[in-house]
Amino acid sequence: MDLGQLRTALHGRRQATWGDTSPTGQERRSAVLALLYPNGEDVGVVLIRRAQHLRSHGWEVAFPGGRQEPGDSDLLDTAKREAREEIGLDPDCPEIIGRIDRCITVGSRSLVHPFVGVLPGPPEGLVPDPAEVESILFVPTAELLSDEAWREEIWSTSGNDRTVTFFELCGNTIWGATATMLRQLLTIATG
Repeated sequence: MDLGQLRTALHGRRQATWGDTSPTGQERRSAVLALLYPNGEDVGVVLIRRAQHLRSHGWEVAFPGGRQEPGDSDLLDTAKREAREEIGLDPDCPEIIGRIDRCITVGSRSLVHPFVGVLPGPPEGLVPDPAEVESILFVPTAELLSDEAWREEIWSTSGNDRTVTFFELCGNTIWGATATMLRQLLTIATG
């Protein structure tokens, strides 16, 4: 993965919305931060394993992020605030290079706005907040791009077929909206 190529591809890109249904305006607004960093010849991505006790999406692998709150100035502020709360990321640290497509989650009916941020190097000093995050994962994109890591399944729910994306990593499965956003990010980054 080349961060310069990704930066160019995201510049001026129109953001679409995907999901099993069209937005109704009633969805909860959320934002996530797809956080990338150069790591030798590769690029890493920061993911979290959500705490098991959480009511929504417990123990799932995800990007740092969450629901917009009244004090947030905009959705980028939401993504940065959530990353600070969940993993201790300095909100001024990542360079925001663009967005990928919004998505509507099936279970929580959230309209998720994903922002792409780049750190100058491998992150240091990140600490998971145990109230929300079990662990922080530093995943090489080379692992995500391997043929063995990625798969899709067709799931039937309420009489509708939908494609569910999975990334199988050592001890962790990334699936659903996070996997679909990650797949789109990798697709854009690799042309």
